[in-house]
Amino acid sequence: MFGIIRPCRHRMSEGLATSWMAHLCGLCLALRDDHGQLARIATNYDGLIISALVEAQVPGAQTSAKWRRTAGPCPLRGMRTAPVATGEGARLAAAVSLVLASAKMRDHIDDRDGAMARRPVAAAARTVARRWDRAGARTGGGVGFDTAVLLDAVDRQSGIEALARTGTPLLTVTEPTETATAAAFGHTAVLAGRPGNRAPLEEAGRLFGRLAHLLDAVEDQAADAASGAWNPLTATGTGRDEARRLCDDAVHGVRLALKDAEFTDRRLVHLLLAHELGRSVDRAFGGSCAHGTQGQPQLSGNPYAPGQSPYAPGGPGFPPNGPPPEPPRQRGLIAGCAVWSGLCCTCQLCCRDHYEDPWNGRRREGWCSDCDCSCDGCDCCDGCDCCNCCDCGCDC
Repeated sequence: MFGIIRPCRHRMSEGLATSWMAHLCGLCLALRDDHGQLARIATNYDGLIISALVEAQVPGAQTSAKWRRTAGPCPLRGMRTAPVATGEGARLAAAVSLVLASAKMRDHIDDRDGAMARRPVAAAARTVARRWDRAGARTGGGVGFDTAVLLDAVDRQSGIEALARTGTPLLTVTEPTETATAAAFGHTAVLAGRPGNRAPLEEAGRLFGRLAHLLDAVEDQAADAASGAWNPLTATGTGRDEARRLCDDAVHGVRLALKDAEFTDRRLVHLLLAHELGRSVDRAFGGSCAHGTQGQPQLSGNPYAPGQSPYAPGGPGFPPNGPPPEPPRQRGLIAGCAVWSGLCCTCQLCCRDHYEDPWNGRRREGWCSDCDCSCDGCDCCDGCDCCNCCDCGCDC
């Protein structure tokens, strides 16, 4: 999973978390259905925004069989079924993700990163990249999107980087990425039948592409310097203060562009692009996780105080019209080990946001969950200049 927007589940309502997962799973399944199991590794957190943007502009999309379906059990969902996004939005997201993932792969090949320094591995990776380019073009053509603009941006990027010197404007280097993401964002308005949204969404996409490029450069600068790899900040002599200013301006611009677009349900895209995007900038420039109680991290991920039961009156597990159910059954050592083995073999321990402890049934966070909370509750509109406090429509 790669991407600059990695929202923390503690900041999302249950409805928004379900919707976010629906688009993530929808992207993954669209890649699998159209391009095979290997293509699923192109699933990324940023790609799902394309799918979310399409759905946010379509009336009744979340309840329509054209845009949502129920997927079968999956190990990464704890072998549970779930509603997933489908249709043209998910296919557009899959096409964009494939083409950009192939570009990322070629970039690693050119930089001879890690295993890509070995010729047999690099040759195999180039074959996969070419296959993904063709597959992305087919899927994009099926939804009326010409991926040639993405491929052209990738081709121009290498030439621009080769000519960049100290003093070259940093935005000259980010322009191809901006152009590619602007085209993808703008086409969501076409699929949703809202041509008036195309211009503001293209502007939001352009600035999002700038952020993606800059934040990747900021996070990789130290590693690139150590390995001798090319980095736009180092090559152009741009300091981190200037990079931060450009990022903050881009976040503000995305918020303004979203205000000019019309949505049927803007809650998820507002959360991701108006709020989480700013947190991504903070994280890249040195943000840290402070989720927990009284400044102490909750290592277990248990949202309840010690000794408090979620099934007590007023708790989330207490039914409104009946007695609370029995708390989770305690397991012995052998039974717990057996359940733990099952969780491990199905990747639930590392890949899920949370799972139930095999021995005591308590909620635990997945090993690879990336909580970057800086709040003890919802601060959806606190201090944000993109909405009028409680009138923003946030469901959190």
